[in-house]
Amino acid sequence: MRAQTILELWDFADPANSESRLREALAHASGDWRLELETQIARTYALRGRYAEAHRLLDEVEPELAKAGVKPRLRYMLERGRTFNSAGHKSAAEPLFVQAWQLAQEAGEEDLAIDAAHMVAISAGGERALDWNRRALAMVDKARDPAAKRWRAPVLNNMGVELNDLGRHEEALPVFERALEAYRQRGEPRNIHIARWMIAHTLRLLGRNEEALKLQLALERELTAAGEVDPYVREELAALYAALGEPEKARDFATPLGR
Repeated sequence: MRAQTILELWDFADPANSESRLREALAHASGDWRLELETQIARTYALRGRYAEAHRLLDEVEPELAKAGVKPRLRYMLERGRTFNSAGHKSAAEPLFVQAWQLAQEAGEEDLAIDAAHMVAISAGGERALDWNRRALAMVDKARDPAAKRWRAPVLNNMGVELNDLGRHEEALPVFERALEAYRQRGEPRNIHIARWMIAHTLRLLGRNEEALKLQLALERELTAAGEVDPYVREELAALYAALGEPEKARDFATPLGR
C-alpha cells in the first residue's frame, strides 16, 4: 500500500523539490500509480517552463493509457492541457480540460472533475471563466470527497481575479473575502497571505486607499518580523502612498531593498 497521495507529494511553490519527491515515489511504483506519478513529473516540468520535456514524458505515458484505469487518463489529459495552456496554446488546452471534466463526472472523480472545470475557466477567461468557476463551486458544494472540498479557496480566488480583470471590483471584493476564509479553514499561511493581499489590492482598485494601506502595512510588518520580503506588498505600498500624496514614502517602497 502506498503511503502518500499525489497532493501530499506536491509542493507547488517548489516544482523541483516536488519532482524529487515524485521520483522517490516512482522508484517503488507500478501500474496506474506509476502512470499518475509520471504525469505529475511532467507537470513539474511545465511549471518550470520546460514544455518540450513535459510533452515528451506525456508522449511516453500516452500509449499505456489504453490499458489503464480512469485516473491516469484523467491526469494525462489535465497535464497535457496544462502544458499547452502554460505555453500559450489555449486553443489546444481547452478541449482537453472539457474532455477531462466530462470523463471525471462520469467516473465520479469529484476532485479531478473540479480541477478540470477550474482549468477550463483559466483557459477560457472572461465571462466564460466566471461561468465555469461557478460550475466548479457548485460541484464543491455537492462533493463528498475531502480533496474536492479543498477546491473552494482556489476557485474563489480565481473568480475574484477574473472579476478584477473585468473591472468588476465591487463584485470581486466579497469573493476574495470568501476565499480568505476558505484558506484559513485550510490552514495555509502562504495562501492566507496572498488572499489578504488580494483583498487589499482590490480595495485600492476601488479607491479605498486608507483601508488598503492598513492591510498592506500589516502584511509588511509580519514579513519584516519573519525576515522576509514580498515585492508585491512593496509595490502596492508604493502605489498607495503615491495615491495618498506621500511621494517620499512611495519612493521608499518603490526602491528595491539594498539600494
